Amino acid sequence: MRVFAIGDLHLSLDERIEKPMDIFGSRWVNHHERVKEHWEDLVSEGDVVLIPGDISWGLREDEALADLAWIDALPGRKVLTKGNHDLWWTTVSRLNKHFADMTFLQNKALMISEKTAICGSRGWICPGTDGFGEHDQKIYNREVLRLEMSLQDAQKQGAETIIAALHYPPTNDKHQASGFTDLMTKYGVKTCVYGHLHGKDAFKNGIKGIYNGTEYKLVSLDYLEGEPALIYVEEE
Repeated sequence: MRVFAIGDLHLSLDERIEKPMDIFGSRWVNHHERVKEHWEDLVSEGDVVLIPGDISWGLREDEALADLAWIDALPGRKVLTKGNHDLWWTTVSRLNKHFADMTFLQNKALMISEKTAICGSRGWICPGTDGFGEHDQKIYNREVLRLEMSLQDAQKQGAETIIAALHYPPTNDKHQASGFTDLMTKYGVKTCVYGHLHGKDAFKNGIKGIYNGTEYKLVSLDYLEGEPALIYVEEE
């Protein structure tokens, strides 16, 4: 089994939603077609694909269903976490009734094998970010708690390997430690993927490589140029 990741699909396939992404540069021209081509070349039915947020521009659940159905039709098992633009996201209990091969993850862990768990949270901007205020602190504290709930659930289920998916980067742009990175270290997370950052100037703001034993990977669509990143291989 292989685990891939790609975030920030920013789909708008419902005819009621007009959000052309090509205004943000050449990497976004026909971006969903390029993702589909790469995905079908790389991913097999027995694989898992993590999608850490900013999935659909739909404002309501019914407006996002066309985008979710498009993802569902692609190979592999998909695990989705919420992004800041996913305003259509209702409750995971409701969303998880729609598609057999898609899991919407929040507060819990998903065992994708007998020993490997996927955990996740939306995350938030971290302390030390310019303009970080009292309102941000409240949301940040809540998201740190949600991530720990997910990690605790993985531990309860006996996970030997934990992969975490956040939408926001787990540090500020100075790459300073945060509640998110502290939890990654505490629970022995193997790999943490995240998105949210777009454009060459922003890419450098995300922590990459190994920090306190956890490998951090930026997987936003434009950073990956539409090609899902292989992040883990579990041997039989």
